[in-house]
Amino acid sequence: MAKIYYESDANLDLLKGKTIGIIGYGSQGHAHAQNLRDSGCNVMVAEMPATEGWESASKDGFSVTSADEVAGQSDIIMLLVPDTIHPRVYHQSIEKYLSAGKTLMFAHGFNIHYAQIVPPPNIDVSMIAPKCPGHMLRRLYTEGTGSPALVAVYQDASGRAKDTALAYGRGIGCARAGILETTFSEETETDLFGEQTVLCGGVSSLIKTAFEVLVEAGYQPEIAYFEVCHELKLIVDLIHQGGLSYMRYSVSDTAEYGDYTRGPRVIDESVKEEMEGILSEIQDGTFAREWILENQAGRPSYTILKRKDAEHMLEVVGKKLRDMMPWLKG
Repeated sequence: MAKIYYESDANLDLLKGKTIGIIGYGSQGHAHAQNLRDSGCNVMVAEMPATEGWESASKDGFSVTSADEVAGQSDIIMLLVPDTIHPRVYHQSIEKYLSAGKTLMFAHGFNIHYAQIVPPPNIDVSMIAPKCPGHMLRRLYTEGTGSPALVAVYQDASGRAKDTALAYGRGIGCARAGILETTFSEETETDLFGEQTVLCGGVSSLIKTAFEVLVEAGYQPEIAYFEVCHELKLIVDLIHQGGLSYMRYSVSDTAEYGDYTRGPRVIDESVKEEMEGILSEIQDGTFAREWILENQAGRPSYTILKRKDAEHMLEVVGKKLRDMMPWLKG
C-alpha cells in the first residue's frame, strides 16, 4: 500500500529563504509558479523571449528571464518544459549551475529513468507529479482544495530530499488532497503504460474502430459518433465518481448485461497479451529509444500519423456536431 502524505506531513517552512526556479511556463509551469507564489514562496520563471509562455508569465506578474539566469540563482529548480526538450535545456542551461546543496525536480520521470539526464551526485533529485492538467491544478488551489500528486526521490544527497519535495507539493496545493509515494521508475513506466493502452491509445483506437464498424455497416456517421464517442464522457464521469460498480448501477440493466457479456469479447486475452508486450517495451527501453530517435529525426512518423488521424471521418463529423453544441465550449 502506497504511503500517502498530507499537509501535516509537509513543512512549508523548508522553502523559506530559498528561491524556486520554474523552467517553462506552460500547462504545468503556470500553475506551479502561481500556486507557490500564493503560498509565500520566492519564485523565478524562465521562458523563451517573445513566446506565449513569456507573455503569460509577464502578464501574471512574474519577472521572466532565461533558464541560465534562473538555474544560477535558484536553490530548487523544477524542469517543466516538454519532456522532449528536457535534455537540451538541461545540458545547455542547467547542468553547469548544479552545485552541491541544490535540488533538481521533475513532474515526470522519463528523462531521469531513461538516462537522458544524468545529474551530478552532490544534488537532490526528486519529483512531484500532480495527477491533473495545470489549469485544473491552479483552479483547485484557488478554490482551497488541491489535486493528488506523486512524490519520488531519485537522489538524496542532503538527506532531506523527500522533505523538500513534500514541502514543494504542499506549496502547489497537492498535500491538501494527498501525495502518494512512488519511484521514478514506477511513475514513468505506469504513466506510459496508462497513456498507451487505456487513456490515449486504447480509448482512441476503441472509439475509431467502433465508429468504423457502424459506418461500414450503413449507419449514419452522426449517429455513430454520438453512440461511441459523445456519450463516453457520461460513462467516464460515472466511473470517476464511484468506480465501475457505480457506473453499472447508473446504466440500464440491458447495458450492464452487455458490459458483462460482450466487453470481455472485445478486450480478450489477445488484447491482454498485447498490453503485456507494450509494458515490456516500456520496461526494457524499446519505446523510449523509439521516441527519442523519432524526435532526433524531426518526427516524420509522428507528423504523418497526426495528420492521418486529424483527417479521420470521426474527427470531421465530430467537429460539425460539436459546433452545434456551443455549451461544450463553456
